[in-house]
Amino acid sequence: MSAIAYYLLLPLIYALSLLPFRVLYLVADTVYVLLYYVLGYRKKVVLANLRNSFPEKSEKEIHRICKDFYHYLCDLFLETFKTLTISKTAMVKHCSFTPATVDLFKRLAAEKKSVVLVMGHKGNWEWAGNTFSIMCPQQLYVIYHPLANKHFNGLMYSMRTRFGTKLIAMQDTFRDMVQNRHEVNATAFIADQSPQPKTAQWLTFLHQDTPVFKGTEKIAQKMNYPVVYVTVIREKRGYYTVSAQILTATPADEKEGAITIAHTRKLEEDIVAQPSTWLWSHKRWKHKRAAVTTEL
Repeated sequence: MSAIAYYLLLPLIYALSLLPFRVLYLVADTVYVLLYYVLGYRKKVVLANLRNSFPEKSEKEIHRICKDFYHYLCDLFLETFKTLTISKTAMVKHCSFTPATVDLFKRLAAEKKSVVLVMGHKGNWEWAGNTFSIMCPQQLYVIYHPLANKHFNGLMYSMRTRFGTKLIAMQDTFRDMVQNRHEVNATAFIADQSPQPKTAQWLTFLHQDTPVFKGTEKIAQKMNYPVVYVTVIREKRGYYTVSAQILTATPADEKEGAITIAHTRKLEEDIVAQPSTWLWSHKRWKHKRAAVTTEL
C-alpha cells in the first residue's frame, strides 16, 4: 500500500515542484485554510507551546503568531517539494547566504578546518543546506532520521542531495565523521529535537524546563571541530537569509555543557526575534525532568 500511495502521489509532487512561485503560494494559501480552519492540525499543541513560551504576550498576540506559523508551515511544506526542480540560480536567489557567512566558510576551508554546524527547525533549513552546498567549499553532511516508508525516504534523499549534500543516518554520525576526517567538510546537526530525558542536558528554554541533546557537543569535542551556529531568517515570503557565527573554535577546551548552552541560547534569541518561523507543532516539551536531575 505504501508503494501504491507513493506512485500515485509522485506525479502530483513533481507537478507542484514545477509551479511558478506565485502559483505555488496560492496553493499554500488553500492548504492553510484546510490545515488551520478545517483540520485544526495540532492547533492545541501549537497554542499551548506558544502560551508557555511567551507568557508575557496577550491572547491576541498568541493567536496572531499561531496563524502566521500555519501560513509559514504550509509554505515550508510546498517549498520543500520545490527543491525537486529548482535551479541553482533560483535556489541561491531564494535562500541567500550573507557575504560575511560565505567568507567565514571560505576562510575555514582555506585553513583546512572541518566544522560542526548547529541549527534549529527554523526558517527553511532544507533550503539552507542546498545553498550551502552551492556556495561553500566544504562538503556538507546532514544528519537525518531515515523515513519508515522507503519510497518517500528515497524521494527526500534525492531532494536533499541534488546539489551535492550528503546524508548521514543519525546512528552512524560519529563513525562516519571519523571516516570522513581526512576531507574538509561541514556536518550539520538539527539540535532542537526532543531527546530522551535520561541522556539530555536540561536547560530553561523559552521559559520552560527543556531537555537538549548533548550529542552535538560531545561529537564536536571528540573531533575538536569549530562549532558554527547557523541562523535562517525569513525576509519575506519565499526568501530567506542565512548567517553564521563561530560559537567556539576549540570545543575540546570548553567546559562540559557550555557548547550546548551556547547554541540553545542562540536558537532562543532567533525564535524570540521571529517566532512564527519555528516548528511549534513539534511536541518539544513532551518529556519531564526527573527530580534527581541537576541543571548545568
